[in-house]
Amino acid sequence: MNLTEHSKASERFWKLYWNLVKMTEYDIIVVGGGPIGSIAAKYAAINGAKTLMLEDHAFIGTPVGCTGLLSTRAIKECKINPSDNSILNSVRGAFVHPMNGDCLPIDGQKTKAYVVSRKIFDRKLTAMALEEDVDLWLNSRVTGIERSQNEQKVSVVKNGEKQVLKTKVIIGADGVRSQVAKWSGLGNVSEVLPGIQAEVPYHSDDTDFVELFVGSQVPGFFGWTVPVNESISRIGIAVDPKYGMSAHHVLENLLTKNQHIASKYGGGKLDLVMGGIPLGPLEKTYADGVMIVGDAAGQVKPTSGGGIYTGAVCAKIAGEIAAKAAEQENCSASFLSEYDRQWRAKLGKELAMGMRIHKFVAGLKDKELDDLIASMNNPAILDTITRYGDMDHPSILIKKMLHPSRSVHMLKIFRAFTKAVL
Repeated sequence: MNLTEHSKASERFWKLYWNLVKMTEYDIIVVGGGPIGSIAAKYAAINGAKTLMLEDHAFIGTPVGCTGLLSTRAIKECKINPSDNSILNSVRGAFVHPMNGDCLPIDGQKTKAYVVSRKIFDRKLTAMALEEDVDLWLNSRVTGIERSQNEQKVSVVKNGEKQVLKTKVIIGADGVRSQVAKWSGLGNVSEVLPGIQAEVPYHSDDTDFVELFVGSQVPGFFGWTVPVNESISRIGIAVDPKYGMSAHHVLENLLTKNQHIASKYGGGKLDLVMGGIPLGPLEKTYADGVMIVGDAAGQVKPTSGGGIYTGAVCAKIAGEIAAKAAEQENCSASFLSEYDRQWRAKLGKELAMGMRIHKFVAGLKDKELDDLIASMNNPAILDTITRYGDMDHPSILIKKMLHPSRSVHMLKIFRAFTKAVL
C-alpha cells in the first residue's frame, strides 16, 4: 500500500469512527418507549436536543398495562385528534354500583373520556416523536448507568449485543419499577396497587357510560367496566395488597359472582392485561444528569389510577428542561431541579388531594360507603357532579360537595371527609 492509499484508508477509518461516535452520543436519552417516554423525547427534540429513545420490548404498544380510558384533557395534552383511529368509543358518564343499594348515575352530558386502543395510541405518539428526528432503538435493554454532572453513560444490550452510550441527560420513563430511578438513588414508589383487566364479551346497557364497583368486592380501590362497543367491554380491578387477595381472584369473583356483571358477561376472555398503579409521587424526581417521569415518578391520579394526562404534562416539562440543560452544558441536580419545581407547581396539590381522597374512601366500611353513595343520589348533588365533575381535577368537585347542607343525613361522614382531605 503506497502513501496515498494509506492516507485514503486512514481517512475512511476515521470517518467511520467519528460517525460511530456520533451515533452513540446523544444530548438526551429517554429510557422507556411508552406514551410518556415518547412525549418527553418529542419535546426534548423540539427544543433542539439530539435525542434517543430506548425501548426494552421489540414492539411499541406491547405489552399493554392500562385500561385505555383517557380523559378528553389527556387526549388533547397528547395532541391526538378525537377522530384518530386509535379512539374506539367515547363516554360521558358513569354508573356507580355500591355493595348494597341503588346505582348512582353520573351523567356528564358531554364527552368526558375516550376509550382507546393503547397499541395504536402508543404507536401514534412514537411516530410523532420520530417526526421530530428522535432516534428509536427497540429490543434495547438498559443494564446500568454511570452518572456525573455533565456526562452520563448508559449500558445497553441491543439485540443481544452490549453497547455503552454517552449522553448529557437521562430521562427515566421506564415504568412503576423504574431501574433508572433506583440506580439514581431516588428509589421507587412505595405503594403500588396490582391491577388486572380482561376484554370480554359483555352486553353494555349504554356504551356512553362506564360502570364502577366499590366496596369490599374490590378492597382498597374499585372495579370497572369500560365499553369498547355494545358487545365487548374491558372489565378490570385494582386492589390493595394489604387485604391479602390476588388481583386475579378478585377479578374472577367480580365476573362470576357480582350479579349485575354476571348477567351481562358472555364468558371467556378476548384479552388479558396486568399492571401496577403507583400511588404517590417520589419525594424527589431528579438527580445529577437524571429526571424521572410518568409512572416511574408516581405522577398518577390516586383517585382513578390514570397517568396519561399527568404524565404528559410532566413529560413536556422534562423534555424542555433536559434540552436546556444539554444546551447550557449544565446537567447538575441543581439545574434539573427546575423540572421538579415546575411539575409540582402544576400538579402537586391535586395529586396530594387525590391521595387524601383515596385513603378516606378506601377506609370506609361497606355500610358507610353505601350510605355516602345513597346521600349523593339526589337531583341537587347530581347536578353539582354534572357541573363540576372533572376526571383530572377531582378536588374541584370535592370542595363543592363537602358543604354539610348537601346531606343532613350524612353530616358525620362529610365532617370526617372534610377533616381528611382539607
